[in-house]
Amino acid sequence: MNAETHTTIRNISKNSVDFVLTNTDLSIANSLRRVVLAEIPTVAIDLVEINVNTSVMPDEFLAHRLGMIPLNSTNIDEPPPVGLEYTRNCDCDQYCAKCSVELNLNAKCLGEGTMEVYARDLVVSSNSTLGQPILADPKARGPLISKLRKEQEISLRCIAKKGIAKEHAKWSPTAAVAFEYDPWNKLRHTDYWFENDADAEWPKSKNADWEEPPREGEAINYQEEPRRFYMEVEGVGSIPPNEIMVQGLRVLQEKLAVLVRDLDEEQPAQMTANEIPMDENPEMNWSPYQNGGDAAW
Repeated sequence: MNAETHTTIRNISKNSVDFVLTNTDLSIANSLRRVVLAEIPTVAIDLVEINVNTSVMPDEFLAHRLGMIPLNSTNIDEPPPVGLEYTRNCDCDQYCAKCSVELNLNAKCLGEGTMEVYARDLVVSSNSTLGQPILADPKARGPLISKLRKEQEISLRCIAKKGIAKEHAKWSPTAAVAFEYDPWNKLRHTDYWFENDADAEWPKSKNADWEEPPREGEAINYQEEPRRFYMEVEGVGSIPPNEIMVQGLRVLQEKLAVLVRDLDEEQPAQMTANEIPMDENPEMNWSPYQNGGDAAW
């Protein structure tokens, strides 16, 4: 129980990492999962100024689609000009080079055929790689933005800002986070519904190979807690998967540090009813139910 937490990397690729956490608690593993999903900063298009849009795509649809395009967010937490500040923490009025990246899109179909506009057509105004669209497909075109016919045109300016997925999903660095423990269901945290054969209708995952199967007639220990967790993180390409996990651990450590600091600070003693000045509570309602009683009714 006192053993140190251990991490085993089972597979890592350009956009995903598969690993095992051992000797840790369910709350810690789940906290890491939630942080990775929603609290790692990235850069995404937040403002769209449309000058011309004669395509079949409405302005609102076009702006939403642009916002969901993954942008390169490597080293975004570094001080400017390498990284970005949050707009709310910047000294500027709306946005500037320290807290935003400008992208421009100008496309017009001049031929008789259909012209396809992709994320690669977005041009970043700065020379930095920060904010560049992620082109992960084999043809390096990126997501499709719109299609144009003859004489149709799109001309717009985008402002990308730093944010986290708690504010909007467009800032999420991950597409999915798989999370599993107890693949043999020894702890009986799950009741399988089946018609004839539970083993046939509920095939075991690949993670079952990493644990010993239960013995026939083995007693169930209802006090036992899971200590091994299998996680697979798939990124959208804005941040490498190894950096996603490193940043997730850093964010979790910062949260714990703030909690420890607040707990260590001296808390002011709570005043009793007789110590509260009369002008602060003229009705003398000392209970939390605002009626002086012990219940809300």
